Amino acid sequence: MTLFHLALALGVVLLLSLVAASRSVERFVGWRYLFRRRSSRPVLLITIALGVLGLLFPAAFLFGHFAAGGFLQAGLAALSALTLMLFTTFLFLNFFSVFTTISITGVFCGVATLVVVLSVTSGFQGAFRSKVLGVNAHILVMKYGIDFSEYRDVMKKAQSLPAVEAAAPFVFHEMMVARGPAISGVIVKGILPGESERVLNIGQMLEGSIQALAEDRPAKDGSLPLPGILLGKELAKKLKAHVGDSVRIIAPLAELDPSLWTAEDRTPKTRDFRVAGVFYSGFDEYDRRLVLLHLKEGQRFIEGRDVVTGVELKTRDVEHSDRVAARLDAVLNPDDGHGGPYRVIDWRELNHNLFTALQLQKIVLVIVLTLIVLVAAFGIVATLTMLVIDKTREIAVLKSLGMRQGGVARVFQAAGLTIGALGTLAGIAIGLCICGLVSRFQYRLDPRVYLIDRLPVTVHLTEILLTALITLFICLLATIYPALRAARLKPVEGLSYE
Repeated sequence: MTLFHLALALGVVLLLSLVAASRSVERFVGWRYLFRRRSSRPVLLITIALGVLGLLFPAAFLFGHFAAGGFLQAGLAALSALTLMLFTTFLFLNFFSVFTTISITGVFCGVATLVVVLSVTSGFQGAFRSKVLGVNAHILVMKYGIDFSEYRDVMKKAQSLPAVEAAAPFVFHEMMVARGPAISGVIVKGILPGESERVLNIGQMLEGSIQALAEDRPAKDGSLPLPGILLGKELAKKLKAHVGDSVRIIAPLAELDPSLWTAEDRTPKTRDFRVAGVFYSGFDEYDRRLVLLHLKEGQRFIEGRDVVTGVELKTRDVEHSDRVAARLDAVLNPDDGHGGPYRVIDWRELNHNLFTALQLQKIVLVIVLTLIVLVAAFGIVATLTMLVIDKTREIAVLKSLGMRQGGVARVFQAAGLTIGALGTLAGIAIGLCICGLVSRFQYRLDPRVYLIDRLPVTVHLTEILLTALITLFICLLATIYPALRAARLKPVEGLSYE
């Protein structure tokens, strides 16, 4: 069963339960049991004070001139979230009893936590996906072996499919780059300016441009004209290289040259390039290790002939790239019983481990944090049980006046669902406010650990609705025992209750 079907089933159950508790008298009695007669003055004063602070802290946070990620700004963000939750608690305390307020607080704390965690994990998934699909294509076509010289025919066949938007060849090898004493292992990728931009989104160009790859210009040191190369931001910082500087690419093995398998002594292949630009992808792995150069220079230096590593494709709908990959595989590899020479990989298969780990992490976090809502549900059970004990005489009077057992049960169902609904609405509101604060704060991350430099937050309406439905369903289950206990109470026992 998918999450959509689960949400639909829970929604139907919730709707039926609400219809069952829809009589105005039962709903009115249930709601009235929860309200307190009047608020105490200290609680009202604390609520007003928290409300004022709740306005001052976000105002100072949102409109203050603080460095992004600064300690003072982080403190204001935390105080804003804490003040908001305390204000909500004391606001409910003005209208409801202490036990009811505690139950509502437990629900909205669980819901708010789930909303924030779901939004952050969805933000991580979205950020990784956008960064990965920025530098990598939706579909890769590679050939078993090293002689991929017919790539132009493969591109024509791929572009004949309506779902394929663009195609471009590339070469791809692990090498080293050096400038002075600094040296670093890199991945060198040869692209075709003018074509590859239609397939890839490399990111923000901090210096230079992609088009400069097609130009041979002298470096700053006055050397002969050199072909251009693009470096990632962190790699350029490590090499202390800027546009116009020269760097040296080293191919330690140059494994594609068959002559290297002879017994003769060979030295690594090297060539100087001119830095034509510095890019920032936002994905630390690419900013530290990726080097881009012109396809013809990559073929000349790496391959030595007109062959490529593969062809990368961009589809019109990234969600259906697996279907397009299957169709393209059928076109390139006819089923003749011997298999085909080409391997077609979509972005999900290429990054399967990364996205599977993120999805598993999200599911585990949701399961663990749902325990908060379950604990809050026990609070609802305790509150309604105490309410049944406290309202024993009133229940007996209602049954003496002709209310059936089902009607008495619906009274307490209405009370429990009111607690759940108020807690859910407050939790969603608080969770969205915290997500807004986190998004505005732009909390910094260590890119060497998390691969991205900012904490991403992405709110999905379907996840919010699913959280609300699951919470209300748990709250509905929590009302069953107190409602049955109230329904089974005999009028004689209730009227004689001391």
